[in-house]
Amino acid sequence: MELDSNRELQLDRGSKGTRYYRNAVERHWDPGEIDLIEDSERLIEYLQTSEDSEEVFDVLRQNIARFGAGEQAVTEDLAPLATALDNLDDQMFITTQIYEEAKHTDFFDRYWREVIHAVEDELGYERSSPTDPVWYNDAYDELFERNERAMGALLDDPTPDTFAVAYCHYHLTIEGILAQTGYYGMQQSFAEDSHPELPSLPGLHRGFTKIRQDEGRHIGFGMTKLKELITEDDVDPTLLSETVMELMPLVNGITAEENEQNEDIGPTPDELRAYASGKHTDRMEQITDASEEIPDVETLTQLDGAGAD
Repeated sequence: MELDSNRELQLDRGSKGTRYYRNAVERHWDPGEIDLIEDSERLIEYLQTSEDSEEVFDVLRQNIARFGAGEQAVTEDLAPLATALDNLDDQMFITTQIYEEAKHTDFFDRYWREVIHAVEDELGYERSSPTDPVWYNDAYDELFERNERAMGALLDDPTPDTFAVAYCHYHLTIEGILAQTGYYGMQQSFAEDSHPELPSLPGLHRGFTKIRQDEGRHIGFGMTKLKELITEDDVDPTLLSETVMELMPLVNGITAEENEQNEDIGPTPDELRAYASGKHTDRMEQITDASEEIPDVETLTQLDGAGAD
């Protein structure tokens, strides 16, 4: 075991890593405590009384499957980052992030077991599985395979550029563009009074609120580390934009299919594209512009849209 003798005490309480860590601890939540009974009841009623309701159910199942698989993948893929970091405060935060990605996996698994299967059983549908390949496409698989490789590279070549590429894959693209936009869109779709043509699902809404708050903190940490890499380790900012742009065809390959299926369900594809583009543009400016600052963690965990309550 190695201790940093330059530190009087173990932790730097003023560091961003420790502040992010403490925010995660203070915002702890348990996926098992979210009430899902009303969700299954409302879905059953909706499917029994509404036209085109099975299409909505298919969209819901595909999104829950993809969210759950994505959270599982990143739970597994974050371990190399925790190993490669040499700062205790940052490592402690990453332990909370791995734990939270595992909690998100837990939530979506529970939703399938207690809501999707309950609805299927009640209506006489054949039980479906979130691990069925039918829910995924090649672009989805390739994006997460690239993320796994980018994270794994940290174990063999932990240079500033390798860290930057890893943060761009995970924090900027998978979390910042794909996941956050998807969570935002789904939460708006099934929130109370947001889209009256769709069922309000309070358990799903509550879960998305907690997950989006966690993801805001995760993305902020990645942004902070990228800004440090640019200012302290001379990483070229073009590496960030080039890495994200290389991944965008895969993101578009995932969302284009979803938009085609979801065209008349919830927020429009144009609304979601504008949301994703605006958020990403703001983040890149905050990372690359020396005069800009990364928002504090309390701001990063504040939500817009239906989850703002």
